[in-house]
Amino acid sequence: MIAFTDLQKIGIGLSGFGLFFLTLGMLLLFDKGLLAIGNILFISGISLIIGLERTVKFFFGPQKLKGSVFFFGGVFIVLIGWPLIGILIELYGFIYLFGGFLPVVVSFLRRIPFIGTLFSLPGIKQLMDKIGDGNSMV
Repeated sequence: MIAFTDLQKIGIGLSGFGLFFLTLGMLLLFDKGLLAIGNILFISGISLIIGLERTVKFFFGPQKLKGSVFFFGGVFIVLIGWPLIGILIELYGFIYLFGGFLPVVVSFLRRIPFIGTLFSLPGIKQLMDKIGDGNSMV
């Protein structure tokens, strides 16, 4: 079992709340307040989980700079009040930053009983196969 420090536990909670607020903001027709809160909580949670120094190295490393510019640019655009455009730009940056992790996540989710069945449906299966290959990422 993995032992988490207290700061990492808080970071997991903040990231979870951040994803919750982001999802809620999208469901409520891109409410800019909820999206802004979700972005701030998610980024601060990630910083607490992996540490401040590793977060800076991850987001501002030479290979990840383009993704970071799009991700943080999208966050800024959401904060100034254009939520739909900001989320689209942020999503591109998120895929660019975390695209290498997506095949691992898809293979893990395929083993979960209900979600694995959902991923076997005709339209979703082709999309998940494309993501699971890792070749179609940005």
